[in-house]
Amino acid sequence: MFNTRLKQFQARLAQQEIDVALITDDDNIYYLTGYYDYLHMEFGRPTILVVSAQGDSLLITPEIDLVMAKTAAQVDRIAAWNDGAGKEWRQELPAILCPTQCVAVEPEHMPPRVSHYINNLVIDKKTVSATPILANMRMIKSEQELQLARHAGQVATAMMAAGRNAIADGVAEYEVALATSAAGTRKAAELLAKHYADTDMSPNTHFLQIMASGQEITKTHHRATTRTMRHGEPVFLCFCGMTNFHRFKLGFDRTFWIGDIVDPNQATVYEVALASQQAALKALRPGITAESVHTAYAEVIQDAGYDYPFRCGRATGFSFLEQPQLVTGDTTILQPGMVFAVDGSVATDSFRAQVGDSFIITEDGYEQLTQHPKNLADIII
Repeated sequence: MFNTRLKQFQARLAQQEIDVALITDDDNIYYLTGYYDYLHMEFGRPTILVVSAQGDSLLITPEIDLVMAKTAAQVDRIAAWNDGAGKEWRQELPAILCPTQCVAVEPEHMPPRVSHYINNLVIDKKTVSATPILANMRMIKSEQELQLARHAGQVATAMMAAGRNAIADGVAEYEVALATSAAGTRKAAELLAKHYADTDMSPNTHFLQIMASGQEITKTHHRATTRTMRHGEPVFLCFCGMTNFHRFKLGFDRTFWIGDIVDPNQATVYEVALASQQAALKALRPGITAESVHTAYAEVIQDAGYDYPFRCGRATGFSFLEQPQLVTGDTTILQPGMVFAVDGSVATDSFRAQVGDSFIITEDGYEQLTQHPKNLADIII
């Protein structure tokens, strides 16, 4: 899978007369080679994938991660560097870039000190962005990726069910987060053992639970706290970060109420949010533009008297945000094999409701990946 992608990328570089590409985005390095940053954080130690249109591929990575790189990276050569030793990660680059005429980089994803060094090396050369090439490659998912998407949907569904079961009067938000994390980890471990031979891939969730309850409900990306939830309060659960199975990401969220809806205006807002997602899904199919899905969603919200909303959705995959986006101005034609998170949402000064799921675009419509009830009567706990 990774060798095929790398060859396809090399062919695209050659077609555009690009001699070499320097890839520094963690997700793109994984997409092309199978290697990724096991820390999930940036420690000032850059990893650079060098892809020549006509030559070998080279992974420049810290020596501290060399064993992992040798295990996972499907590249022709690995050059390890150590902190403070020689020219560190710079050692190989002058000889690679000197004979080239056109170099592709990732301007939005390159660490500043790497970017500064590279810019000085290629000052007399043509430089272009590799981002559009890779974004286009990643839009249509392979069968292996679609399997990951379906399994990620199972993990998300398990987390949502566990979160719902943990929500109750007198329960602290963090208790819900513990329940969702445990459920997602166990489901991921089950799927990894049954379907995958990759024993290095961790099943553990590693993203703080997004949730809000009561008067905090308008805080869209609020994290679980020690706050105690009470009867009649709304509770928002979002798994757009925690749904990350085998590095494949999805979007998934729901709004609940504990015992009863005390404020009937909240029910009205929720019904509009739900209707906006339903309008988007009625439009969601191959052959239409990405922005037309957003238009269908936004019309429902604005016709009900609420403000113009944020984007209806986004493509997902090995990154949380991929292309295209379901938003005004994105005229990309939807095609089978794309994966999207699709939301319905309404926000007011005192309340917000959101309902979202993830879908695969099929030949005649879509396949839903995340499963949980969302009719008003079904989300009162």
